[in-house]
Amino acid sequence: MSTPKVEIYTKMYCGFCHRAKRLLDSKGVEYEEYDITMGGPKREEMMQRKPDARTVPQIFIDDKAVGGSDELASLEREGRLDAMLGR
Repeated sequence: MSTPKVEIYTKMYCGFCHRAKRLLDSKGVEYEEYDITMGGPKREEMMQRKPDARTVPQIFIDDKAVGGSDELASLEREGRLDAMLGR
């Protein structure tokens, strides 16, 4: 089974971003982080991938929008995150 691609769009000084990354780190998950603090092409990319996204973090697992920190934590509590991560 291949390892899913995990991507997270973040901003500096974002507590929710840190919380989401801490959860992923605690599970040993490798992820690609895109800092959109100053806007730019990665922010535009995030908006194209999830047009209703107005907050960070925005997390994608294998190109599927998971949501933010609360949604990630909810998946973990429900025991569904490991399956999404191929574990």
